[in-house]
Amino acid sequence: MKVKEVAELVGISVRTLHYYDEIGLLKPDNITESGYRLYSERNLEQLQQILFFRELGFPLKEIRTMMENPAFSQFEALQMHKKVLLKKREHLDILIKTIDKTIAFSKGEIEMTKEERFAGFNFDQDEFEQEARERWGDEAIDASKAKIANLSKNEKRNMEEAFEEVYTKLAEVRYFPAESVEAQQAIEEWWVYLNKIGNYTLEAFKGLGEMYISDERFTKNIDAYGEGLAQFMCDAMRVFAENNK
Repeated sequence: MKVKEVAELVGISVRTLHYYDEIGLLKPDNITESGYRLYSERNLEQLQQILFFRELGFPLKEIRTMMENPAFSQFEALQMHKKVLLKKREHLDILIKTIDKTIAFSKGEIEMTKEERFAGFNFDQDEFEQEARERWGDEAIDASKAKIANLSKNEKRNMEEAFEEVYTKLAEVRYFPAESVEAQQAIEEWWVYLNKIGNYTLEAFKGLGEMYISDERFTKNIDAYGEGLAQFMCDAMRVFAENNK
């Protein structure tokens, strides 16, 4: 299948498929002499697996790390996907019941204990994510999460405030050219912030910016701070990486 046909079949953009190819996540099995990508049945299986992982919130870098692992088993991964989706469905059913009870309680129709009011809320680490990483992941994946986990409540709050401050500044200068002093000063703050919680090379920083526009979830969340912010950050991060090589 050609890239446009795959995009229409799956419901994602052609640019996303191009990006998956560029980062080595999903490379088409065949390319014509004129440079057109042709996707095989095996490629479609890989894409389905990628989208299952994405549905469960895995970043693209982690997906590639796991799928490149020689021990990776598609069948085993599908079984794990089913397991966690069934668990999520059960979790949602409990939350819906909690909502129904809360509505009835607010109308004075039933009594409700404090424990019942919070039934279904679960903030523990995703068991599927942990299991998947243990089987196919890489220790480096958890580096930034480990740093955050070791922070005190005060430090986490300060980090969240710093995050909001950086994004607010970026939103304010998003109409400036990516290479402008204003844009580069703001994006440098983002670079500094990211390297407090992880270890980003300039190339990784540039790649992260590209992900902001290739992954619709990133784009939506970032553009919540200002329309066009994701594209601006992608451009500014690329300029920053190239200027600081």
